[in-house]
Amino acid sequence: MEDNQTNDANKPIFRRLYERVFPTVADFFGMLAEQSANAAETTRLLVEFMETGDVAVSQKVRADEHQADRMKATNLGVLAEAFSTPIDREDIHRAIMTLDDIVNYCKSTVVEMDVLGLQPDKYSLEMALHIREGVDALARGFGRLASDPAASGVDAAAARKAERTVEKAYRRAIVELFQGDDYLNMFKRRETYRHMSNAGDRVADAANALDDIVVKLC
Repeated sequence: MEDNQTNDANKPIFRRLYERVFPTVADFFGMLAEQSANAAETTRLLVEFMETGDVAVSQKVRADEHQADRMKATNLGVLAEAFSTPIDREDIHRAIMTLDDIVNYCKSTVVEMDVLGLQPDKYSLEMALHIREGVDALARGFGRLASDPAASGVDAAAARKAERTVEKAYRRAIVELFQGDDYLNMFKRRETYRHMSNAGDRVADAANALDDIVVKLC
């Protein structure tokens, strides 16, 4: 704090006045691009876990979620302190929160599977693949939002399409699950499937936030 005050005092008075009247605008496009890329990496790890059942990979998913929480807190702090934003403040906030929710549900999926002693199956892998597909589209969309918002709108549509595929896989998984008579396994599996379905829902929410930003930029 003292260093910052000293630096401010060393600036010419006209520079200090200019910065007070016209404060620097944070790079919100860059922040959302970085956060969406982080979410994409988490979904890549989720797919790897569903392919291998490797406990070490599930630990990486958990570590990613902690990093995502720190990123969310930082981004929300920057947003709260910003004098002005290049796009609607509410849209930025919604994008930050929904991207973080995707990572949260990835973590809760692997945690539940660990606690309940479940191994990945064909449906958990299928849902994970489509979640990754949707988040990859979000990462592309947020990554080029500043330079090509129209293309970002295409990415938002791709993310929503992936979410619909997740939901279809979820429904097929539930139908097959409840055709058996192992009721304990039914309830265990349903919980993990539900977490993945929720992750898919958040992909759609983030896509809608991206689309709202695109509409206002174009």
